[in-house]
Amino acid sequence: MKAVVTVMLKAGVLDPQGKAIAHALGTLGFAGVEDVRAGKILEIEMSETDPVKAKAAAEEMARKLLANTVIESFRVSVEG
Repeated sequence: MKAVVTVMLKAGVLDPQGKAIAHALGTLGFAGVEDVRAGKILEIEMSETDPVKAKAAAEEMARKLLANTVIESFRVSVEG
């Protein structure tokens, strides 16, 4: 199974990378970009065959290592 963990800064947390991207898009002529939030996506190949157990394991990984839960939120999906 493959678990996909998406980690994003929580709302209200300053995102300097997102601000820089939004500014750069504007200078490249992409009008109307109001805000950009940058995050990360991690794809984890697992030997687990039970999707419920795979998702639970990936959520535990995210809580313990992949996301700083003080300033970041995460979501996990599992693919066949």
